[in-house]
Amino acid sequence: MPEDPLVNPLFPRASRYHPGWIRSSVSGGANSLWLTEWLTEAMTLQPGMRVLDLGCGRGASSIFLHREFDVQVWATDLWFGVDDRSHRIRDAGVGHAVFPIHADARSLPFAAGFFDAVISIDSFVYYGTDDLYLNYLARFVRPGGQIGIAGAGLTQEIDGPVPEHLRGWWEPSMACLHSAHWWHRHWERSGIISVDLADTMTDGWKCWLEWQQAISPDNEAEIDALTADRGRHLGYVRAVARRRPDTALDEPISSIPVTYTKQPLERT
Repeated sequence: MPEDPLVNPLFPRASRYHPGWIRSSVSGGANSLWLTEWLTEAMTLQPGMRVLDLGCGRGASSIFLHREFDVQVWATDLWFGVDDRSHRIRDAGVGHAVFPIHADARSLPFAAGFFDAVISIDSFVYYGTDDLYLNYLARFVRPGGQIGIAGAGLTQEIDGPVPEHLRGWWEPSMACLHSAHWWHRHWERSGIISVDLADTMTDGWKCWLEWQQAISPDNEAEIDALTADRGRHLGYVRAVARRRPDTALDEPISSIPVTYTKQPLERT
């Protein structure tokens, strides 16, 4: 492990943040600041933009986005309540521009075309693999607006049995993990967005391993899997796309109006 595992020359912006604050903000198996910095290197964020941080956990990525890019951020998550997030946002001095929202990614309370960009850090795999989800999400982004995701994934798809060295850690829900190539195909075939980029972080497995060793050293199953795999299958992936302005989106179906007309039940 590095002497200070939360300082990484690959992520100079994230390395400025206090390790105590980062540790208190974690909500998953990845350093959300590292992934946000990596993702935003491939995006165009301008001051004043409205950004949806979807699946933001405890809000560290949302605070980072505002502080680093001067954007307004709607910090939206389902599993973590807004009270903790609100305290963290207020203590960071960004309450005027980061707004905590409690919502399901499949039932978002926003107007169509409201956001300039949607960002999702280590969360999108839990709902975004649905073939119909992108059509739903894209409605909230203005035409030409950006959608970017980054998180744990695969360097190559696993076709067939899970490799022996991963079985001690792998569980059925990890079927949601996919490669950058998979995400590129999944998004492009929708016809809704144009994919600008889909790639894998160089030696991302090392960053994943360093984070686990620093935050969860007792998580032996995951650490052993990463150590044995050495990037053959596990790593960090990202994808960035833009909503196509020339494509009409289907309106979501919330209810189907019908009128009941009584009919005979049996033939007479």
